[in-house]
Amino acid sequence: MAKLIYSGIMSLDGYVADREGNFDWSEPDAEVHTFVNELERPVGTHLYGRRLYEVMAAWEDQDAFAAEPDYIQEFARIWTDADKVVFSRTLATPSTKRTRIEREFNADAVRQLKAQATQDLVIGGPDLASSAIRAGLVDEFQMFVSPVAVGGGKKYFPEDVRLRLELLEERRFGNGVVYLRYRNRP
Repeated sequence: MAKLIYSGIMSLDGYVADREGNFDWSEPDAEVHTFVNELERPVGTHLYGRRLYEVMAAWEDQDAFAAEPDYIQEFARIWTDADKVVFSRTLATPSTKRTRIEREFNADAVRQLKAQATQDLVIGGPDLASSAIRAGLVDEFQMFVSPVAVGGGKKYFPEDVRLRLELLEERRFGNGVVYLRYRNRP
């Protein structure tokens, strides 16, 4: 069975976006982005809510990144080659290839998707991830902790869930970001 991995960048005080919805403080540098590419390369499917999908859909236009460094172009290729499932009640049609829309989050359907997958799945966005965490579907957590405190906003973890995690990996980057990978211990 494939793993469902919740991956995201967060502030030191636990937020993925500040009170105004900004996350510009989280942009990875070349070292972090190259590491992210290595993590994303084996992923077969990304699960997104509408808002995060609309942000990530920019990666579909690989020509837009032609003048960017190799690690940026590589991420665009990796992202485009993966399947995407978008959970949205309002999005009429996907704007990217290899993408399907599901109107509601259904834990049993995601459980079945995990069981049938030959490659790991990544869930992005704290709202969608919260549903998967509450349903006991998230196997691993990948956190890129940025050396900034934003004082409030959208939290990485839901407030109403208690988790027991086992540290599997850690890495420090030159820009002060720390990568932490945990296994969920139900």
